Amino acid sequence: MTLYARIPLLLGFRESVGLRDTYGGIDGVVALQAQHLKPDTPSDTLVIFMHPMGIMHYLPLPGALAAAGVHVLSAVSRYPNNDSALIMEKVAVDLGKWVDHARTKLGYARVVLGGWSGGGSLALFYQAEAEDPRLTVTPAGDPPDLVAARLPAADGVMLLAAHCSRATTLTEWLDPSVIDEDDPTRREPQWNLYDPACAQPPYSDAFLGEYRARQIARNHRITRWAQDTLAALKSRQGEHAERAFVVHGTMADPRWLDPAVDPNDRIPGRCYLGDPRLINDSPGGLGRFTTLRSWLSQWSYDLSNADGVKCGPRISVPTLVIGNSADDACTPSHTRALYAAVSRTDREIHTVAGATHYYAYQPDKLAEATALVTGWLRRMGFAG
Repeated sequence: MTLYARIPLLLGFRESVGLRDTYGGIDGVVALQAQHLKPDTPSDTLVIFMHPMGIMHYLPLPGALAAAGVHVLSAVSRYPNNDSALIMEKVAVDLGKWVDHARTKLGYARVVLGGWSGGGSLALFYQAEAEDPRLTVTPAGDPPDLVAARLPAADGVMLLAAHCSRATTLTEWLDPSVIDEDDPTRREPQWNLYDPACAQPPYSDAFLGEYRARQIARNHRITRWAQDTLAALKSRQGEHAERAFVVHGTMADPRWLDPAVDPNDRIPGRCYLGDPRLINDSPGGLGRFTTLRSWLSQWSYDLSNADGVKCGPRISVPTLVIGNSADDACTPSHTRALYAAVSRTDREIHTVAGATHYYAYQPDKLAEATALVTGWLRRMGFAG
């Protein structure tokens, strides 16, 4: 085991003041935090872990990699642990600041993106816009302009226990029984997984097909409402008008109740947040609190730009894909879809058998994942 230092970092930069989407701080200044996990052995390569809103400093894998001699930066966007107003295009700008900082200030020649969970689609979105910039506005028509941002490209990408996108994931978890967004008690029992009137596992293909179609339709309805509401508010109040709202019923994926749906080794009746019946309407459910612009940017099935499957074909750097076979958040269909998407790259795919999403209380699985990552870094020439 290699000794490593845990060094706190702070990065600040100026940005034109527009609509405020974070609380506190100095107007026009974006402040980002990170921890540099720096082993006592030298390296010219840095692995940057970044999630759209998560703080990954103490998750098992970054520390395990540092203990194995890998230089790691656990970076945080401007939205730490709060995605209620998150704009994915701004997160890409933040990641670009850390990539540039790694090279120009920390002295690393090469950067590999560590895309854990929701960081996987972020890594692909970022790298696609760095290699092949196309976006000049967000889905709401706002800054930032990612073409003008000239995001510095990374040298490699790792997709680790990753899902296809925030929008795809939320849609697959949406409760299609909700028929009135303003009154979540109004639900269709036959489409409420947690109502005895609904079909019970094992689910038929016909039920799953209709269920998935209704989930997508609900996402479409919220997207149309968000677009129309934002347009109406802007016409009355000006360009910076905005509104926050609540999305009820966001944790109702048939996978959690029927292990035959997208099968792996997960425990039925649970999701990565606990009992999905309780999480479906609790404050901690995915996408519970959001804004009009944030919905369009990160949750809209139609409009979100941060889609790993769509962005994957645009990247060309070496890519590692690792799935965990007992993962109850990022299931095999997502792992396979991401691997298929990075078809232009020198790519590898591996599965850690029996591993859960975070390797919690699984030191043997964590060690296996660490070995897969370090082995790939050596083979790709990133270990020096």
